[in-house]
Amino acid sequence: MRWKKFQYRITRSIIAVICLLFTSLVGCSPSTEYQEVIDYEPVLGDDWEISTPEAEGIDPELMAEMYYKASKMDTIYSLLVVKNGKITGEKYFNAGSIDQLSKRASVTKSYVSALVGIALDRGYLTSPDQKMLDFFPDIVDQVTDPRKKQITIRNMLEMKAGYPWEEEDAAAWAALWSGEYLSHIAGIPLFTDPGTRFKYSNLTSHWLGIIVARASGMDLMSFGTQYLFSPLGVEPGEDWNRDLDGYYIGCGDILFTARDMAKFGLLYLNEGRYEGNQLIPESWVKDSLETYSEKAWSNIGHFHEIGYGYQWWSAKAGDYRVNFAWGHGGQLIVLVDELDLVIVTTADSFYGEDAHFNSWKYEKAIIEMAADFVHSISDDT
Repeated sequence: MRWKKFQYRITRSIIAVICLLFTSLVGCSPSTEYQEVIDYEPVLGDDWEISTPEAEGIDPELMAEMYYKASKMDTIYSLLVVKNGKITGEKYFNAGSIDQLSKRASVTKSYVSALVGIALDRGYLTSPDQKMLDFFPDIVDQVTDPRKKQITIRNMLEMKAGYPWEEEDAAAWAALWSGEYLSHIAGIPLFTDPGTRFKYSNLTSHWLGIIVARASGMDLMSFGTQYLFSPLGVEPGEDWNRDLDGYYIGCGDILFTARDMAKFGLLYLNEGRYEGNQLIPESWVKDSLETYSEKAWSNIGHFHEIGYGYQWWSAKAGDYRVNFAWGHGGQLIVLVDELDLVIVTTADSFYGEDAHFNSWKYEKAIIEMAADFVHSISDDT
């Protein structure tokens, strides 16, 4: 490890010298850009304690490199680094700002997972093995596939309900953008038997949100506000979309600031506790961050062995295991438990059916940036 660390630092030093000598030839950043890059000092406020990378044991060069990469991205809005519970890096780009509330896409799924755990803890749900159709008596008579009667809340959390990924199924894709979702519980054919295989499904996550709403007798916004958002000191934007039946979208569209997202990440690092209060059961946090599906996604940069838990992703980056909430366009809440580290990015969500497929190169670059940073810390320790 020491030899690896020595090689890494020598390589970085050589690159830095080359940049200084040949800036105009190789396109390295001039001094004015470098000065901008290192200006990632957190904004003073009452809601967070702030610190510096050095004080929290992070190499400031690694931070500067990551913030420099972010500064060159056209669609990123924010980049926050929280170490040991303190914001050690914070910068806003493009249309981003400290108060920006925009759609966080599938990061919403991780919030819904938390609300399922709270609903279980509060007695609104009795078990993750309750059947999905128990909560849809208005739909059950329309279901002709007997396998759907075996789908459990646990299957849904693990993305093993058996429904197809919308981007691979024309009927499911059309259903996703229809705004009417209840009838599709019965109408969309299963891709595989429930509980057997991972298959990412936005509709499944939305139906999870409806289950919480129906079980509690409250809409998802009210339930979340009472039991999670207000106790955490955050307030989602009012433009969280609803479907045509009036249910808040459980698979996407929730609106939070980057700092709000960092609080949610820190809540999971702290095993569900915030300011001495247990907002989410510790056991639920642990279960949510387990990996129930190996190789759920292909490698993205230094994120390897990407798996899936309860609406949370997992991966390996260097020496560390990470968990992350992941939303379209590059919304991320990355947790590195061993380092007491949270990384948050927000970005253009490329919202809408027409814009959806134009995002991957931008989204991928943001994910790779975060993965590179964690990997670099691994090399540097």
